[in-house]
Amino acid sequence: MAIEIAINVTRKETRVAVLENRSVTELYIDRQSHLGIVGNVYKGRVVKVLPGMQAAFVDIGQERAAFLYVADVTTGSDEYTPFMDEDSEEQDEKIEFETEPQSQSQRRSGHLSIDELLEEGQEIVVQVTKNPIGTKGPRVTTYISLPGRYLVYMPTVNHVGVSRRIPQASERARLRDLVFKLRKSNAGYIIRTVSEGINEDEFRSDIEFLERFWQNIIEKKEKVRAPSMIHSDLDLVFRTIRDLFTNRVERLIVDSKSEYERIKEFVDSYLPGLSSRVELFGGEEPLFDALQIELEVSKALGRKVWLKSGGYIIIDHTEALTVVDVNTGRFVGKRRLEDTILKTNLEAVREIAYQLRLRNIGGIIIIDFIDMERERNRDKVYNSFQEALSRDRAKNRILRISELGLVEMSRERTREDLLRVLCEPCRYCEARGYTKSPTTVCYELFREIRKTAGSPRDRKIIVSVHADVASLLYDDERQGIEDLEREIHKKIIIKTDANLHIEQYDIVSLP
Repeated sequence: MAIEIAINVTRKETRVAVLENRSVTELYIDRQSHLGIVGNVYKGRVVKVLPGMQAAFVDIGQERAAFLYVADVTTGSDEYTPFMDEDSEEQDEKIEFETEPQSQSQRRSGHLSIDELLEEGQEIVVQVTKNPIGTKGPRVTTYISLPGRYLVYMPTVNHVGVSRRIPQASERARLRDLVFKLRKSNAGYIIRTVSEGINEDEFRSDIEFLERFWQNIIEKKEKVRAPSMIHSDLDLVFRTIRDLFTNRVERLIVDSKSEYERIKEFVDSYLPGLSSRVELFGGEEPLFDALQIELEVSKALGRKVWLKSGGYIIIDHTEALTVVDVNTGRFVGKRRLEDTILKTNLEAVREIAYQLRLRNIGGIIIIDFIDMERERNRDKVYNSFQEALSRDRAKNRILRISELGLVEMSRERTREDLLRVLCEPCRYCEARGYTKSPTTVCYELFREIRKTAGSPRDRKIIVSVHADVASLLYDDERQGIEDLEREIHKKIIIKTDANLHIEQYDIVSLP
């Protein structure tokens, strides 16, 4: 599979697109006005402890207090955490890309309650694991993890893990032995996928760098008051180099000369074998246009996505979950209805998996496949969906297709989805997705005029409305206006106001 990374840099925005076989599969956006804070380390102050939720809120200097769950609080225990635990290995993949600590089953808060671990006013060091999403504040942990090129250093955890994306057991064992040989006692490490094939000197260099880095954070912590940031994660460009630029990437292309030089300097020093794959884009048209990325981004904001067969999927976002509906559309098949439905569902499976990654949709997701009568067809669609999601780095959980043709799944959410990053709720319809029809507004207006017809001395009523409503009142509802005038014994004058919302109107009575 041909993998490329495209980086578009402007004065206040940086965009990174990951392409697989020329198709955009992931898109990351950083804006100076809304920089992410995942990976940042803060000296915070506990402002509220909630035993009923087994959680605390920590002031880290952000707009909203950070959420800290009891399982994310270290106890200072030196007990060793085995590296062969399955949950640990699943989490290793998470840490590799999202700077998160061990899974909850591995954390050692034991059976202590949150009020036994923390108290209001206490100062603690925490790391952000999830950006603020919607109305929720950031989520934090006291299990600090510092990603290097080959390792993730966990100074508060006595744990060694190996990414399960390194397939060969012998290589995993070799890398694990190297880390045991080089690490200090009680230091925790996750061996990242890019470590495959590296030697002892490269591991030693990474370990020494990460340990010095942690000591600098400790020293800074002693000098600052809470709430304060004591470590900022790398910017998007260098996070991309650190986490995504591997031997599997055929080329990394950037359209900014200054960023190109910065990347080349870093890659020449730390990844000389990949230096030749870094390119400066020199085309006349913009980079994202030349690679047709802009077109994919535009499509990713749409509600309807067409399938090649003529079917389509609808993606609707709600506060609680995302709903995906599959439809045959223009696809009518050739012979049997069941075959037509199966083909549409199988095509939709690939597109849905792609859209979830591209749009970074997380949380609860309900997919309404077209009903299939045969159980073997349902199994075929389910297995295809699992296979399509296997390339997704975000952790997901899928339930089997129900008798109603529904699939329930959850996908890990660590940052805002693309729709929230690039768009905002419609100010016109107030995020409802619809407005009242002009006819509905007309009838509301008639009722309001009857209620507020003014005093008997008033002889006319001036009504200001949106142009669409005014057009309806002049034409189809003209008889209604005349009937109302006779009923209230007043002249009604209709005026158009372009500044009014279609659902708004102003009624003024004059003598």
